[in-house]
Amino acid sequence: MPNIVAIVGRPNVGKSTLFNRLTETRQAIVDEVSGVTRDRHYGKSEWGGVEFSLIDTGGYIKGSDDIFEGEIRKQVVIAIEECSAILFVSDVTEGVTQFDTEVANIIRKSKKPALVIANKVDSHDKAAYAAEFYQFGLGEVFPISAITGSGTGDLLDALIKILPKDERAIEDADIPRIAIVGRPNVGKSSLTNALLGEERNIVTHVAGTTRDTINSRYTKFGHDFYLVDTAGMRKKAKVHEDLEFYSVLRTIKAIEDCDVCLLMIDAQDGVEAQDLSILSLIEKNRKGLAIIVNKWDLVEKDTKTAKEYEEKIRERIKPFKDIPIIFISVLDKQRIMKAVEVAMMVYENKMKHIPTRQLNDFLLGVIATYPPPAVKGKYIKVKYITQLKTEPLFIFYCNLPQYVTESYKRFLENKIREEYDFSGVPIVVSMRKKV
Repeated sequence: MPNIVAIVGRPNVGKSTLFNRLTETRQAIVDEVSGVTRDRHYGKSEWGGVEFSLIDTGGYIKGSDDIFEGEIRKQVVIAIEECSAILFVSDVTEGVTQFDTEVANIIRKSKKPALVIANKVDSHDKAAYAAEFYQFGLGEVFPISAITGSGTGDLLDALIKILPKDERAIEDADIPRIAIVGRPNVGKSSLTNALLGEERNIVTHVAGTTRDTINSRYTKFGHDFYLVDTAGMRKKAKVHEDLEFYSVLRTIKAIEDCDVCLLMIDAQDGVEAQDLSILSLIEKNRKGLAIIVNKWDLVEKDTKTAKEYEEKIRERIKPFKDIPIIFISVLDKQRIMKAVEVAMMVYENKMKHIPTRQLNDFLLGVIATYPPPAVKGKYIKVKYITQLKTEPLFIFYCNLPQYVTESYKRFLENKIREEYDFSGVPIVVSMRKKV
């Protein structure tokens, strides 16, 4: 599974500031995925070549300072259960409080890897006070200043050492992982059951029945992949149960861990804001994607209905493009195997690698005909192109990468899509300096 690191601690110790520092953002989550993770709590970070995700649990604590003790316990327990490692933040200016001690006890009993952080150490004098936090019995204490970044390098060095290795990734590296994601009550679990031919997951009319992600090996009709049914993701206003936080964490992990996402929407509701948020999260993680429109049997239609509906979806999901859209009815088992076939097609596109010579023969010709516009009287010359072997990431080596506009990058992406089939897969065009 992907490594998710939870930042825990009582309010006002600097958890969100540390989050922003480690993710190199000013907000704890980019706007386009706001609502997926209850606003400002999910981001990605990288250190020493190791990538991991961060969850800031601070915003999940409800109530006033007089009654938040119970909420701290609930959120820390959930974070411990779901995360690979924990960053336990305390405030060196206030010292150890009873709530710090309670959180430390929960972490220690769990035996999950954790690092203790004494935050707000912005002078040498305050660094001495960090020794007080050794009483937690959780190992070395890291004095840092989340605001200035002081001490965070040593913290990250220690963090990547305690992150668990993904042994399953080596064992099952060649087996695709298909995640079914979407809002609650759109039919995700029903689709899983229909494909597996058994009542693998509990299905009710109550939205949000699935609280867990369930992995099932699918080996039928010549296919072999893992099918992942995720918990439904709700809007911020509707996320009021502690189990919802648990569900969000599981869904994020499923998206990060999979190769292809089947984003299921309800034909009667169409594409809602929450669907766009999930779509953004999938794209942010560079996963393959197909949109599954379920409950198509409940829509009154004629010969043009499907085409018109698809056009509305494509208009709604702009600027996302080249995404397969399949209309199904899980209840009637209509076209559910088409969904599997499309998912595997997207997976093959995601794993596709264009030979370097072929890529250069094609794209250098395109660039010669339609060169990038000159900037400040300087002309950009692309000398060489290659694709990363593990994903559709295309690296263009040129003399002035900083002057290549986003519109020209989109032009290159469109040309790549016209020549090669990367349907359902996000393409990344990266400009690098040719030394």
